[in-house]
Amino acid sequence: MLRLLIVEDEPNIRSGLAEALARPELSIATAASGDEAVARLEREPAEIVVTDLRMPGSVDGLGVLDRARALVPDCAVILVTAFATVDVAVETMKRGALDFVTKPVNLKHVRAVVSRAVERWTLVLQNRRMRGEVRVPLPRAAVRSESPRMREVTSLLEQVAPSDATILIQGESGTGKEVLAREIHARSPRAEGPFIPLHCGAIPETLLPSELFGHEAGAFTGAQGKRRGAFEVASGGTILLDEVSEIPLQSQVDLLRVLEERVVQRLGSEKRTHVDVRVVAASNVDLAARVKEGRFREDLFYRLAVIPIVVPPLRERPDDLRALAEHYLAEFAGLHRRPAKTLTPDTIDALKRYPFPGNIRELRNLCERLVLTAPRDSIGADDLPLEVRAATAHAAVPTERTLRQVIERAERDAILAALAATDGHRERAADRLGVSVRTLHYKLKLYGVS
Repeated sequence: MLRLLIVEDEPNIRSGLAEALARPELSIATAASGDEAVARLEREPAEIVVTDLRMPGSVDGLGVLDRARALVPDCAVILVTAFATVDVAVETMKRGALDFVTKPVNLKHVRAVVSRAVERWTLVLQNRRMRGEVRVPLPRAAVRSESPRMREVTSLLEQVAPSDATILIQGESGTGKEVLAREIHARSPRAEGPFIPLHCGAIPETLLPSELFGHEAGAFTGAQGKRRGAFEVASGGTILLDEVSEIPLQSQVDLLRVLEERVVQRLGSEKRTHVDVRVVAASNVDLAARVKEGRFREDLFYRLAVIPIVVPPLRERPDDLRALAEHYLAEFAGLHRRPAKTLTPDTIDALKRYPFPGNIRELRNLCERLVLTAPRDSIGADDLPLEVRAATAHAAVPTERTLRQVIERAERDAILAALAATDGHRERAADRLGVSVRTLHYKLKLYGVS
């Protein structure tokens, strides 16, 4: 699935663009500033970016453009501004922008430009696939493992992949659930058919039924033509319902009907169409707990969890850390044309003590950072970022004696981990921890964290 990042400091425009540009081929994320956009791009580079030109903060739209294309050279960037001049338009095009759009935004025009970008990326990926150049988001080491827990997962995968059974993959964010789903598809009799990932949490609630099941022309405002949904597109192959926990209750009813009957009905149509689809669902939350809370249908849960697979977090598979890190170091050394780098034994030990709240995705970002910033070809523990060294130092020296000391250490480690997972963004770290920004600032001062 292609990633689309929308960068706009005006909330109404941001949400309007997200709703207007939603489509099955896209996983949509948003950012409220250039600084937030760059931080997000560092974690998850995007193939398409729609960004405002002038925004508060230290990074404007041109900064977002430059960073997006540095991370993904073929990234399609669309600049949006209310302050259009010929000079600005020329500058954006020189720096590689796909298009330049003036406010008020013509949604029809932006949709057309994004469609053009999707078509271009489809051809690029097809060409790369023919040459064997397509890279999956995580290496196969994320699947083929030395960790006992992960080897249990791969053993189960080998047993069930050749079947058509519905599979529910659960695990924390960044553990490689989509890689597992693709591995299941690749090992199945449907391997030559399409693999369609649908990020349910990124699609507005009002558009989700259309994205899943399709619509006819005039089915709702803005439906100018007929369109196949993800289930029809995936027929003959596999559909991945990522973040399935985010599907609203009403759409859960419709999804259950499709799973039971294997037919879809487009919005605005009376015709029912048979679909031959293998369904894999993924969730980073405990769906059984959601059922108890009344937020997820019990009958749908059991229909999805015919074969449940739980992916362990990276901190529970330390035997795989070295192989994964070496893979990413080699990948980014080649990507950035830097010398090959290795990890010293003490660095590997330190990484094994670090909890990696962002899991394999966080390790990948850390390895890219080390390729670009470590001064020597052999990466020592002193080359690790401060937040990693601080967390691992505490993990290595458990000196607490009282209950208060144990609680304070755990709280400090949780804060450091949240800051690491959000690239130091304190508002997002506070939200992740479930506390106010004011409380987080107080705790940082209390524990001497700058």
